[in-house]
Amino acid sequence: MIRLIGILVGLAFTFTVVWAFGWGAAAVIGQGYLVEETAEHEFHEHPKDVNFAHDGAFGKWDLQQLQRGYQVYKETCSACHSLDYVALRDLAQLGYSEAEVKAEAANWTVPGIDPNTGEATTRPGTPTDYFPSPYPNDIAAAAANNNAIPPDLSLMAKARHDGSAYIYSLLTGYQEQPAELLRRFPDAETGVGLYYNPYFPNLNLAMPPPLSDGQVTYADGTQASVDQMAKDVAAFLTWTAEPTLVKRKQTGWAVLGFLIFATVLAWLAKKQVWAPITPVRRKD
Repeated sequence: MIRLIGILVGLAFTFTVVWAFGWGAAAVIGQGYLVEETAEHEFHEHPKDVNFAHDGAFGKWDLQQLQRGYQVYKETCSACHSLDYVALRDLAQLGYSEAEVKAEAANWTVPGIDPNTGEATTRPGTPTDYFPSPYPNDIAAAAANNNAIPPDLSLMAKARHDGSAYIYSLLTGYQEQPAELLRRFPDAETGVGLYYNPYFPNLNLAMPPPLSDGQVTYADGTQASVDQMAKDVAAFLTWTAEPTLVKRKQTGWAVLGFLIFATVLAWLAKKQVWAPITPVRRKD
């Protein structure tokens, strides 16, 4: 009896699954793919095709580019965006000397405590400090940015698909809203205080175009075009998100080489150990 009940329950479950699959397939065939046409779905673009020195299995950091990207962040992005998870001492990885790291750290103003009164104050940064936030809290950040809180950029390159290319595309992707978009989706018109950018998921963001030609003066003489600055700061933010990226690649190749060597060694050992032994054949 129990076996019969189990069979009936199994048949009922199978029938339900087949019916649901058939109904769904009929709906798709009859109505096409059930994807709602929205402005975001139709006009959102994938990141641009851009190459960086750290791309690929053999990629390496371009230290000059990272230093330029740090300069762009310091002179432009740091007014709104923080790097909460990056210490000032980490700048040594960009090729700065110990003295240069100390000098760079001193250029930043960080929160401190007055030893005489115990009250909160500010002081020049030291290498052991982390990059300071431009705002004391989220309320102040929202008040200064039309109720939009600028995100921390420490891990942004890891938090977005094709992180380096995404950051570059976003910074260089500001444009006028296409007439075709407004014709098909009149309700999707960019609102007051927002800026159209097809590389942003919902097409409109509160951050105005942050870069303009000649905005910074590079110490190495590189021309500071919007395209160049976007590439440089994208590379820098890739480093802040994964500073061990290049070392991880180098370690991976060493591990792969060891595994290949160990496999060959194991195969030769097997041949050596089992060579004198011949299988016994049965006689019919």
